[in-house]
Amino acid sequence: MGRGGIRGTRLSRRGVGPLATIVLTATAFTAAAPPAAMAQNNDAPASYVALGDSYASGPLIVPQEAVPSCFRSGNNYPHLVARELGITEFDDVTCNGASSTDLTDPQHTKFGGNVPAQYDALDKDTELVTVTIGGNDVGLFDLALSCLDLPLAPRPTTSCVPTTGTGPDRFDQAIDRMGPTYNHVAHEIHIRSPKADVVFVGYPTAIRDGGCPTIQPMAPSSATYLQARLDHLNAVMAEHALASGATYVDTRTPSVGHDVCAPGPTRWLEGVVPESDSEPLHPNLRGHQNMATQVISALDLSSG
Repeated sequence: MGRGGIRGTRLSRRGVGPLATIVLTATAFTAAAPPAAMAQNNDAPASYVALGDSYASGPLIVPQEAVPSCFRSGNNYPHLVARELGITEFDDVTCNGASSTDLTDPQHTKFGGNVPAQYDALDKDTELVTVTIGGNDVGLFDLALSCLDLPLAPRPTTSCVPTTGTGPDRFDQAIDRMGPTYNHVAHEIHIRSPKADVVFVGYPTAIRDGGCPTIQPMAPSSATYLQARLDHLNAVMAEHALASGATYVDTRTPSVGHDVCAPGPTRWLEGVVPESDSEPLHPNLRGHQNMATQVISALDLSSG
């Protein structure tokens, strides 16, 4: 890609929510080096660009850059994929808060000013592109915050489920409108990187049916409603990714049982108060390891 190998993990982040600030001051941004790359897999792509939002960037998972901008981790799933396959021509431009418009236009981050359009990282030599996008476009992360019943209560009862008879669900409508955007994203990538395999990576399971109100402050109906909207977004992403000739990676199915309700080391997505490095309501390192595993499996490549 003519970019001199792996670009340093830059942090950029837009729209850090109030829950994130709970842990920002308690998390050390470290310059610790990520594990060394493995030898190049002969079947692996020679060059890789990672696009996407916070579910790809890995906010607060160490190591992070010292100046928060995109909150991009050196141990997010793109970095894990690149290291596992020994890809040295690797450019990670994922960014916390990104929506599909930030693929085309510079992103205005809350703490770090502006970052270039993510498509700028693509060129004619790029052979692999991963994309995780759409949650911010349709407002799912804001929905998740609205579903929380705070301050913490042992059994939340406030529900974010729309009242029956108020008309079409606005989140479902937004998700359906997102479909053509995925086609457009695939098209734009192919224009810039005609040799690239394009891989859309879906969102993992966030919370189980009925939730766990004694563990996470969300009413059972809210938990079921939230996950159903996330499932809808994944379904739309999968449909349009495949229709565009791209690959879709299902991270929802393998993460069932590892949601915010799961105990300790079996939890892959952190809750309101993270128990390991991660922004609240985002995948932790174990979650990113699973996402990387699913991406590599979808590429049908071995690591040796």
